[in-house]
Amino acid sequence: MENRNNITEFILLGLSQKKEIEVLCFLLFLLCYIAILIGNLLVMISIICSQLINHPMYFFLSFLSLADLCYTSTVTPKLIIDLLSEKKVISYNGCMTQLFTMHFFGGIEVFILTGMAYDRYVAICKPLHYTLLMSRWKCDAILAASCIGGFLHSFGQFLLAIVLPYCGPNEIDHFFCDVYPLLKLACKDTSRIGLLVVANSGLMGLVTFVVLLVSYAVILYTIRSYSAENRHKALSTCSSHITVVVLFFAPLLFIYIRPATTLPEDKVFALFYTVFAPMLNPLIYTLRNMEMKNAIRKFWCHVMGSKDIN
Repeated sequence: MENRNNITEFILLGLSQKKEIEVLCFLLFLLCYIAILIGNLLVMISIICSQLINHPMYFFLSFLSLADLCYTSTVTPKLIIDLLSEKKVISYNGCMTQLFTMHFFGGIEVFILTGMAYDRYVAICKPLHYTLLMSRWKCDAILAASCIGGFLHSFGQFLLAIVLPYCGPNEIDHFFCDVYPLLKLACKDTSRIGLLVVANSGLMGLVTFVVLLVSYAVILYTIRSYSAENRHKALSTCSSHITVVVLFFAPLLFIYIRPATTLPEDKVFALFYTVFAPMLNPLIYTLRNMEMKNAIRKFWCHVMGSKDIN
């Protein structure tokens, strides 16, 4: 591919060209990234170090936190560094690597969220078969399928981007490398490739989002006959899941479901699923979940050497 490209590096235009705004954004996203690291690591370690790891929902939640960490780490550290840099440069190979890894971990996250929805569906709608349908072997299989699905999705995006010839200019109007901004730099007609991107990202995201909403609608319909206490517990769990799903999918669909065009608003929407969603997920899953609160408290007491962990 080297002989088809005059480009060896790309210049990221970033979020703003104003230095004052970049300094404020640097402080904001540095704090956000620290919160992402602390929150997701705390959730992940608290689950692994407790009996919750044996429960499918928390098994998936621990890997969702890991996927969040990896996903945001493909974008956010580079964003933070670039906010204080005079020239925001990324090599051609670095750009393609970022594109692949971002879509890989993002794809894994999409499929893990689907696995979590299936877990809640079985737990609430088929409780007598829950142990059989959500055995550890089935959970491992769902996790493996999520990784394979994430790889196939990201490899498709990677192929669509790497086969294009880039002759210049080399300025990407974004804060990370993604397919749509790269299509604008290609020196050939990209209309067909744009449709493939919509099919690989937009339609996949839309179908998954609809399936998730339908599954939670079935769950909400099922719990109407539950007692008030059990209905409240089920609603508390499902509301957390639905909030995370909407927070992740809504901005993602805004960008990928439309034809291959870029809008100024894309950068803001991209921040929601690359930075804000991974930061808020630990809060959403723990604020109304007593089991997670207890697991975190016990882990914290263990770290601090306290004996009061009951």
